[in-house]
Amino acid sequence: MKKFTAEFIGTFWLVLGGCGSAVLAAAFPGVGIGLLGVALAFGLTVLTIVYSLGHISGAHLNPAVSVGLWVGGRFSGKELLPYIIAQILGGIAAASVLYVIATGNGSAIGNFAANGYGENSPGHYNLLAALVTEVVMTFMFLIIILGATDDRAPKGFAGLAIGLSLTLIHLISIPVTNTSVNPARSISQALFVGGIAIEQLWLFIVAPIAGAILAGLVYGFISPKNN
Repeated sequence: MKKFTAEFIGTFWLVLGGCGSAVLAAAFPGVGIGLLGVALAFGLTVLTIVYSLGHISGAHLNPAVSVGLWVGGRFSGKELLPYIIAQILGGIAAASVLYVIATGNGSAIGNFAANGYGENSPGHYNLLAALVTEVVMTFMFLIIILGATDDRAPKGFAGLAIGLSLTLIHLISIPVTNTSVNPARSISQALFVGGIAIEQLWLFIVAPIAGAILAGLVYGFISPKNN
């Protein structure tokens, strides 16, 4: 339960910090932090949780990460489902808190930082572009996680590599899909937006999981200890 609670809290912070920055601060008149600020906020949430709770649960904070680590032989299949449940519940809890805050001045939630493609994409990118973006970004995210947490990697720097990589991923893909690479993050926001966000949610579950599985297989192949 300690691990699952840590995953709940960590994912809660990821969604509240990342999506909260997009919903509350990105478009605030005269103070908007923009794409760079939102990307940095997501990276900082992961960075802070890796160093504060990583020693308890590994700080996956993301069903795709848990699946990728499992495929890569770094995580027990017995804990996979409980981790995913904890992550999704943490994301929903954060979205609930964000909803209360965001509507506190009478404002509508708008797209609530939900992910999407086509008319629901910030840059109106189509389904194929969104699919390729989410698969490739998640693939690279997991390659970095698997490499940075390898026993032979420099010690103490994994959190920096992972947090900065998530920042870079957001800089690339916010215009395309609003950046998912995390089904828990996508599910939590879509539940509050409804409509097209729910209709398109499948892509932001399937694509990150596919990218994570591919990364787990590829890293297992290129890792020196497996050669």
